[in-house]
Amino acid sequence: MANTPSAKKAARKIIRRTEVNGARRSRVRTFLRKVEEALASGKADDAKTALLAAEPEIMRASQKGVLHKNTASRKVSRLAARVKALSA
Repeated sequence: MANTPSAKKAARKIIRRTEVNGARRSRVRTFLRKVEEALASGKADDAKTALLAAEPEIMRASQKGVLHKNTASRKVSRLAARVKALSA
């Protein structure tokens, strides 16, 4: 357990950041699920709309440190390729 005042404050900050990051991660997963469902249904327009909504959320998560930058870029790239293949 934390003994010094600075360690106690750090522990409080970690708890708050964990909640925020968990919410952000959950939000990203929700947007990814919407894209996946649209792809599975075979509706190109819905998939494109879902991707346009998901991309900023994924990139915002990478900026905030929830996802690594390359991970976010890879996810967006792969989703975009799948949406493009569905449209073609």
